[in-house]
Amino acid sequence: MDQEVSRPVLGVDGLRVDLALGGGTMHPVDGVSFAVAPGESLGIVGESGSGKSLSLKAVLGLLPPGGTAAGDIRFDFAGGAGSGTDAGDVERVRGHGVAMIFQEPMTALNPTMRVGELIGEAVSARRRMPRRDVRARVLELMASVGIPEPERRARMWPHELSGGLRQRVMIAAALATEPELLLCDEPTTALDVTIQAQILELLRRLRAERGLAMVFVSHDLAVVAEVCDRVAVMYAGRIVEIGPVEEVLRSPRHPYTAALLASAPSFAGLGGALATIPGSPPDPRRFPEGCRFAPRCAFAQDDCRVARHELVGDDERRATACIHPEVLLEVGA
Repeated sequence: MDQEVSRPVLGVDGLRVDLALGGGTMHPVDGVSFAVAPGESLGIVGESGSGKSLSLKAVLGLLPPGGTAAGDIRFDFAGGAGSGTDAGDVERVRGHGVAMIFQEPMTALNPTMRVGELIGEAVSARRRMPRRDVRARVLELMASVGIPEPERRARMWPHELSGGLRQRVMIAAALATEPELLLCDEPTTALDVTIQAQILELLRRLRAERGLAMVFVSHDLAVVAEVCDRVAVMYAGRIVEIGPVEEVLRSPRHPYTAALLASAPSFAGLGGALATIPGSPPDPRRFPEGCRFAPRCAFAQDDCRVARHELVGDDERRATACIHPEVLLEVGA
């Protein structure tokens, strides 16, 4: 789906997250900007520690203790607009315009509540209705996300369900709030390949049926290629490349994106050894000047280590923070 982001349901501009650490402060998210249109799916990829999940949690004010967010976060739902930097607006949209699916449902679901109660609580938070109607809505939601025998499983505890069923319960609870925007924080990482495929297909179907906008955080490029229209590549707290998913994966314009693709079995091809990215991501307490990927980049030049690197694109759909994108064209990456 190629969509122009004209009236985004979510607009993030200059997002910065600060975390207190050992008497100091680090900035794991530093100047992140993106927008998501109605019905669009944006993927955010990168190595662990790149700031993907923190960016998503900052949108809903779910940072860990000691964490603060700055920047402009705007919601524009059918029920009205709001700012994610205002605590009152965050409380209003959380569960009433935007919902979140977490990576590990066993830690996100309340272990002291039966499955039906968990989903019923989300239903009741969205609108008041008689208990009988709440139960009917719970069973309807459970069936819609592919949970077999919903009446029986509604009486079960989270620990009695498989990982795949727990994730479906979390999706049902998210849908109970009738969101326009779904934030997905690596929702298939803890699942085996077969169950992962089922959950991805479920998310695709629900998005098509309900017109949901979606932000999908993952370290798996193949997963993002399956469910997303556009992709933002994050490194060391910043987005270094963004664009339509097929274009970015077919012809990357940032060396970090190219390195990720070369190290991924799904894209590197069969029969050869996978490439590795030398070195480690920089310490978020002491980010280097210039391009933060330069110490690990095979194409880095002197000006890469000192020049200011901002996203620059030839249109609104495609942009890169690399000041020498031509090097990838020369080597045929």
